[in-house]
Amino acid sequence: MDLVFCGTPIFAVPTLEKLVATGFRVRLVVTQPDRPAGRGMQPAASPVKNAALALDLPIMQPDKIKNNAEFGVALEAIKPEAIIVVGYGRIIPQWMIQLPPLGNLNLHGSLLPKYRGAAPIQWAIAMGETVTGVTTMRIDAGLDTGDILLQAEERILPEDTAGTLAPRLAQAGAELMIATLAGLKNGSVKPRPQNNSQATLAPILRREDGLLDFSHTATDAWNRMRGFQPWPGAYTHFRGKTLQIYAAVPAENNCCVPPARFAVDGERLLMGFAHDTALEIYELQVEGKKRMSSRDFINGYRPRAEEQLANSK
Repeated sequence: MDLVFCGTPIFAVPTLEKLVATGFRVRLVVTQPDRPAGRGMQPAASPVKNAALALDLPIMQPDKIKNNAEFGVALEAIKPEAIIVVGYGRIIPQWMIQLPPLGNLNLHGSLLPKYRGAAPIQWAIAMGETVTGVTTMRIDAGLDTGDILLQAEERILPEDTAGTLAPRLAQAGAELMIATLAGLKNGSVKPRPQNNSQATLAPILRREDGLLDFSHTATDAWNRMRGFQPWPGAYTHFRGKTLQIYAAVPAENNCCVPPARFAVDGERLLMGFAHDTALEIYELQVEGKKRMSSRDFINGYRPRAEEQLANSK
Protein backbone atom coordinates (compact mmCIF):
# COMPACT_ATOMS: atom_id res chain seq x y z
CA MET A 1 0.00 0.00 0.00
CA ASP A 2 1.44 3.38 -1.01
CA LEU A 3 1.18 5.97 1.76
CA VAL A 4 2.07 9.57 2.52
CA PHE A 5 2.89 10.29 6.18
CA CYS A 6 2.33 13.74 7.73
CA GLY A 7 3.66 14.32 11.24
CA THR A 8 5.98 16.42 13.36
CA PRO A 9 6.37 15.55 17.10
CA ILE A 10 7.93 12.60 18.89
CA PHE A 11 4.41 11.20 19.42
CA ALA A 12 4.22 10.51 15.66
CA VAL A 13 7.53 8.65 15.34
CA PRO A 14 6.39 5.17 16.49
CA THR A 15 3.62 5.16 13.88
CA LEU A 16 6.02 6.09 11.08
CA GLU A 17 8.52 3.45 12.17
CA LYS A 18 5.81 0.80 12.54
CA LEU A 19 4.42 1.49 9.06
CA VAL A 20 7.86 0.97 7.52
CA ALA A 21 8.63 -2.11 9.61
CA THR A 22 5.29 -3.68 8.65
CA GLY A 23 6.02 -3.27 4.96
CA PHE A 24 3.90 -0.31 3.93
CA ARG A 25 5.47 1.86 1.24
CA VAL A 26 5.85 5.33 2.75
CA ARG A 27 6.47 7.26 -0.43
CA LEU A 28 6.78 10.66 1.21
CA VAL A 29 7.12 12.09 4.74
CA VAL A 30 5.70 15.59 5.23
CA THR A 31 6.75 17.51 8.34
CA GLN A 32 7.02 21.07 9.60
CA PRO A 33 9.97 23.24 8.51
CA ASP A 34 13.01 23.30 10.78
CA ARG A 35 12.47 25.73 13.67
CA PRO A 36 14.94 27.67 15.85
CA ALA A 37 15.54 25.84 19.12
CA GLY A 38 17.91 25.75 22.08
CA ARG A 39 20.01 28.52 23.55
CA GLY A 40 21.61 29.32 20.23
CA MET A 41 18.23 29.30 18.45
CA GLN A 42 19.71 27.30 15.60
CA PRO A 43 17.32 25.60 13.12
CA ALA A 44 16.39 22.15 14.44
CA ALA A 45 14.69 19.30 12.61
CA SER A 46 11.46 17.83 13.95
CA PRO A 47 11.53 14.34 15.52
CA VAL A 48 9.65 13.01 12.49
CA LYS A 49 12.22 14.47 10.10
CA ASN A 50 15.03 12.84 12.05
CA ALA A 51 13.19 9.52 11.97
CA ALA A 52 12.57 9.84 8.22
CA LEU A 53 16.24 10.56 7.60
CA ALA A 54 17.20 7.47 9.60
CA LEU A 55 14.76 5.41 7.53
CA ASP A 56 16.04 6.96 4.26
CA LEU A 57 12.59 8.23 3.29
CA PRO A 58 11.89 11.22 1.00
CA ILE A 59 10.89 14.36 2.91
CA MET A 60 9.00 17.58 2.15
CA GLN A 61 8.71 20.49 4.57
CA PRO A 62 6.23 22.94 3.05
CA ASP A 63 5.59 26.12 5.02
CA LYS A 64 1.99 26.14 3.79
CA ILE A 65 -0.09 23.40 2.18
CA LYS A 66 -3.55 24.81 1.39
CA ASN A 67 -2.65 26.51 -1.90
CA ASN A 68 0.78 24.99 -2.48
CA ALA A 69 0.86 23.89 -6.14
CA GLU A 70 4.25 22.14 -5.88
CA PHE A 71 3.10 20.14 -2.89
CA GLY A 72 -0.17 19.25 -4.59
CA VAL A 73 1.60 17.98 -7.70
CA ALA A 74 3.94 15.84 -5.58
CA LEU A 75 1.05 14.17 -3.74
CA GLU A 76 -0.98 13.60 -6.89
CA ALA A 77 2.00 11.95 -8.57
CA ILE A 78 2.32 9.48 -5.70
CA LYS A 79 -1.40 8.56 -5.80
CA PRO A 80 -1.37 7.36 -2.19
CA GLU A 81 -4.06 4.94 -1.07
CA ALA A 82 -4.11 6.75 2.28
CA ILE A 83 -2.50 9.77 3.92
CA ILE A 84 -1.53 9.15 7.56
CA VAL A 85 -1.64 12.23 9.80
CA VAL A 86 -0.19 12.20 13.33
CA GLY A 87 0.36 15.53 15.06
CA TYR A 88 1.31 17.28 11.83
CA GLY A 89 0.26 20.73 13.06
CA ARG A 90 -1.50 21.97 9.93
CA ILE A 91 -5.19 21.96 8.98
CA ILE A 92 -5.65 19.44 6.19
CA PRO A 93 -7.23 21.20 3.16
CA GLN A 94 -10.19 19.78 1.28
CA TRP A 95 -8.18 18.89 -1.84
CA MET A 96 -5.95 16.71 0.32
CA ILE A 97 -8.90 15.12 2.15
CA GLN A 98 -10.37 14.07 -1.19
CA LEU A 99 -7.15 12.76 -2.74
CA PRO A 100 -6.61 9.19 -1.41
CA PRO A 101 -9.27 6.44 -1.75
CA LEU A 102 -8.99 5.41 1.92
CA GLY A 103 -8.90 9.01 3.12
CA ASN A 104 -6.67 10.95 5.48
CA LEU A 105 -6.33 8.80 8.60
CA ASN A 106 -5.50 10.53 11.86
CA LEU A 107 -4.16 9.09 15.10
CA HIS A 108 -5.53 11.10 18.04
CA GLY A 109 -4.38 10.77 21.66
CA SER A 110 -7.78 10.35 23.32
CA LEU A 111 -10.98 8.35 23.15
CA LEU A 112 -12.91 10.64 20.83
CA PRO A 113 -15.22 12.49 21.05
CA LYS A 114 -13.65 13.34 24.43
CA TYR A 115 -10.70 15.73 24.37
CA ARG A 116 -10.77 17.08 20.86
CA GLY A 117 -7.96 19.54 20.26
CA ALA A 118 -4.24 20.11 20.53
CA ALA A 119 -3.50 18.73 24.02
CA PRO A 120 -5.68 15.64 24.65
CA ILE A 121 -3.15 13.73 26.74
CA GLN A 122 -2.47 16.66 29.06
CA TRP A 123 -6.12 17.56 29.60
CA ALA A 124 -7.24 13.97 30.21
CA ILE A 125 -4.86 13.77 33.18
CA ALA A 126 -5.62 17.31 34.32
CA MET A 127 -9.35 16.53 34.44
CA GLY A 128 -8.80 13.50 36.64
CA GLU A 129 -9.52 10.76 34.12
CA THR A 130 -8.37 7.26 35.05
CA VAL A 131 -8.77 5.83 31.54
CA THR A 132 -7.91 7.39 28.19
CA GLY A 133 -6.69 5.91 24.92
CA VAL A 134 -6.07 6.44 21.23
CA THR A 135 -8.42 6.76 18.28
CA THR A 136 -7.93 6.40 14.56
CA MET A 137 -10.35 8.55 12.60
CA ARG A 138 -10.97 9.69 9.06
CA ILE A 139 -10.27 13.40 8.82
CA ASP A 140 -13.05 15.74 7.70
CA ALA A 141 -13.28 19.53 7.59
CA GLY A 142 -13.91 19.87 11.36
CA LEU A 143 -11.60 19.82 14.40
CA ASP A 144 -11.22 16.12 15.30
CA THR A 145 -14.83 15.52 14.24
CA GLY A 146 -14.34 12.80 11.61
CA ASP A 147 -15.70 9.28 11.71
CA ILE A 148 -14.10 6.93 14.25
CA LEU A 149 -12.35 3.87 12.83
CA LEU A 150 -10.76 2.04 15.77
CA GLN A 151 -10.03 2.80 19.44
CA ALA A 152 -7.82 1.32 22.17
CA GLU A 153 -7.98 2.13 25.89
CA GLU A 154 -5.03 2.89 28.17
CA ARG A 155 -5.12 3.25 31.96
CA ILE A 156 -3.88 6.48 33.52
CA LEU A 157 -1.81 5.45 36.53
CA PRO A 158 -1.71 7.59 39.69
CA GLU A 159 1.98 8.27 39.08
CA ASP A 160 1.49 9.18 35.41
CA THR A 161 2.32 12.58 33.99
CA ALA A 162 1.81 13.68 30.41
CA GLY A 163 5.47 12.83 29.90
CA THR A 164 5.07 9.19 30.98
CA LEU A 165 1.66 8.55 29.43
CA ALA A 166 2.37 9.96 25.95
CA PRO A 167 4.99 7.33 24.96
CA ARG A 168 2.61 4.50 25.89
CA LEU A 169 -0.18 6.05 23.86
CA ALA A 170 2.19 6.59 20.93
CA GLN A 171 3.13 2.91 20.89
CA ALA A 172 -0.50 1.81 21.24
CA GLY A 173 -1.44 4.21 18.47
CA ALA A 174 1.16 2.79 16.11
CA GLU A 175 -0.33 -0.69 16.52
CA LEU A 176 -3.83 0.72 16.10
CA MET A 177 -2.93 2.45 12.82
CA ILE A 178 -1.62 -0.82 11.36
CA ALA A 179 -4.86 -2.57 12.37
CA THR A 180 -6.88 0.31 10.92
CA LEU A 181 -5.20 0.13 7.50
CA ALA A 182 -5.60 -3.64 7.36
CA GLY A 183 -9.24 -3.38 8.38
CA LEU A 184 -10.04 -0.70 5.83
CA LYS A 185 -8.38 -2.74 3.12
CA ASN A 186 -10.31 -5.94 3.88
CA GLY A 187 -13.55 -4.20 4.80
CA SER A 188 -13.66 -5.27 8.47
CA VAL A 189 -13.35 -1.69 9.82
CA LYS A 190 -16.57 0.28 9.51
CA PRO A 191 -16.42 4.04 10.11
CA ARG A 192 -18.89 5.33 12.71
CA PRO A 193 -19.84 8.95 13.38
CA GLN A 194 -18.91 10.65 16.62
CA ASN A 195 -21.56 11.62 19.16
CA ASN A 196 -21.03 15.37 19.22
CA SER A 197 -23.12 15.75 22.39
CA GLN A 198 -20.35 13.91 24.29
CA ALA A 199 -17.50 16.04 22.94
CA THR A 200 -15.08 17.85 25.25
CA LEU A 201 -12.25 20.16 24.26
CA ALA A 202 -8.50 19.98 24.94
CA PRO A 203 -7.18 23.37 23.82
CA ILE A 204 -3.54 24.22 23.32
CA LEU A 205 -1.82 24.83 26.65
CA ARG A 206 -1.03 28.34 27.84
CA ARG A 207 1.42 29.47 30.52
CA GLU A 208 -1.44 30.55 32.79
CA ASP A 209 -2.93 27.04 32.79
CA GLY A 210 -0.21 26.09 35.26
CA LEU A 211 -1.18 28.74 37.83
CA LEU A 212 -2.48 27.03 40.97
CA ASP A 213 -6.07 27.87 41.89
CA PHE A 214 -6.61 27.63 45.65
CA SER A 215 -10.39 27.61 45.27
CA HIS A 216 -10.00 24.06 43.92
CA THR A 217 -9.19 20.94 45.93
CA ALA A 218 -5.68 19.58 46.34
CA THR A 219 -6.59 16.60 44.15
CA ASP A 220 -7.66 18.97 41.35
CA ALA A 221 -4.32 20.80 41.64
CA TRP A 222 -2.40 17.51 41.70
CA ASN A 223 -4.14 16.29 38.53
CA ARG A 224 -3.31 19.51 36.72
CA MET A 225 0.29 19.39 37.94
CA ARG A 226 0.65 15.86 36.51
CA GLY A 227 -1.13 16.69 33.28
CA PHE A 228 0.87 19.84 32.63
CA GLN A 229 4.32 18.26 32.99
CA PRO A 230 6.76 19.27 31.66
CA TRP A 231 5.05 22.54 30.64
CA PRO A 232 3.51 24.76 31.98
CA GLY A 233 3.79 22.71 35.17
CA ALA A 234 2.25 24.04 38.39
CA TYR A 235 3.23 27.33 39.98
CA THR A 236 2.18 30.07 42.36
CA HIS A 237 3.94 33.13 43.84
CA PHE A 238 5.80 33.34 47.13
CA ARG A 239 7.43 36.50 48.50
CA GLY A 240 7.17 38.17 45.11
CA LYS A 241 8.83 35.27 43.26
CA THR A 242 7.41 32.56 41.04
CA LEU A 243 7.33 29.25 42.91
CA GLN A 244 7.27 26.14 40.71
CA ILE A 245 6.00 22.87 42.18
CA TYR A 246 7.65 19.79 40.65
CA ALA A 247 6.58 16.92 42.90
CA ALA A 248 3.67 16.64 45.32
CA VAL A 249 0.79 14.36 46.36
CA PRO A 250 -2.57 14.98 48.01
CA ALA A 251 -1.82 14.93 51.72
CA GLU A 252 -3.33 12.76 54.40
CA ASN A 253 -3.88 14.39 57.80
CA ASN A 254 -4.07 17.88 56.33
CA CYS A 255 -3.93 19.59 59.73
CA CYS A 256 -6.54 22.10 58.52
CA VAL A 257 -4.14 24.14 56.37
CA PRO A 258 -5.94 27.28 55.11
CA PRO A 259 -6.08 27.71 51.32
CA ALA A 260 -3.08 29.49 49.78
CA ARG A 261 -0.97 29.00 52.91
CA PHE A 262 1.99 26.82 53.84
CA ALA A 263 2.13 24.69 56.96
CA VAL A 264 5.18 22.88 58.26
CA ASP A 265 4.50 19.59 60.04
CA GLY A 266 7.87 18.28 61.19
CA GLU A 267 9.72 17.76 57.91
CA ARG A 268 6.48 17.81 55.87
CA LEU A 269 5.67 20.89 53.79
CA LEU A 270 1.92 21.29 53.23
CA MET A 271 0.14 23.70 50.88
CA GLY A 272 -3.53 24.38 51.63
CA PHE A 273 -6.41 24.18 49.14
CA ALA A 274 -10.20 24.33 49.28
CA HIS A 275 -12.43 22.04 51.37
CA ASP A 276 -9.76 21.32 53.99
CA THR A 277 -7.41 19.64 51.53
CA ALA A 278 -3.68 20.06 51.07
CA LEU A 279 -0.78 19.01 48.90
CA GLU A 280 2.31 17.55 50.50
CA ILE A 281 5.17 19.16 48.57
CA TYR A 282 8.28 17.13 47.82
CA GLU A 283 10.22 19.22 45.30
CA LEU A 284 9.95 22.86 44.29
CA GLN A 285 11.90 25.80 42.87
CA VAL A 286 11.93 29.47 43.76
CA GLU A 287 12.47 31.81 40.82
CA GLY A 288 16.20 32.35 40.27
CA LYS A 289 17.20 29.38 42.44
CA LYS A 290 17.86 25.68 41.84
CA ARG A 291 15.25 22.98 42.35
CA MET A 292 15.24 21.86 45.97
CA SER A 293 13.63 19.40 48.33
CA SER A 294 10.88 20.49 50.69
CA ARG A 295 13.34 20.04 53.59
CA ASP A 296 15.81 22.46 52.01
CA PHE A 297 13.00 24.92 51.33
CA ILE A 298 11.80 24.76 54.94
CA ASN A 299 15.33 25.26 56.30
CA GLY A 300 16.25 27.98 53.80
CA TYR A 301 13.04 30.04 53.68
CA ARG A 302 11.30 29.18 56.96
CA PRO A 303 7.79 29.79 55.57
CA ARG A 304 5.38 31.31 58.08
CA ALA A 305 1.80 30.17 58.55
CA GLU A 306 0.43 33.69 58.01
CA GLU A 307 2.16 34.16 54.62
CA GLN A 308 -0.23 34.16 51.70
CA LEU A 309 0.59 32.45 48.40
CA ALA A 310 -0.48 34.68 45.56
CA ASN A 311 -1.90 34.32 42.06
CA SER A 312 0.34 37.20 40.96
CA LYS A 313 3.61 38.68 42.10
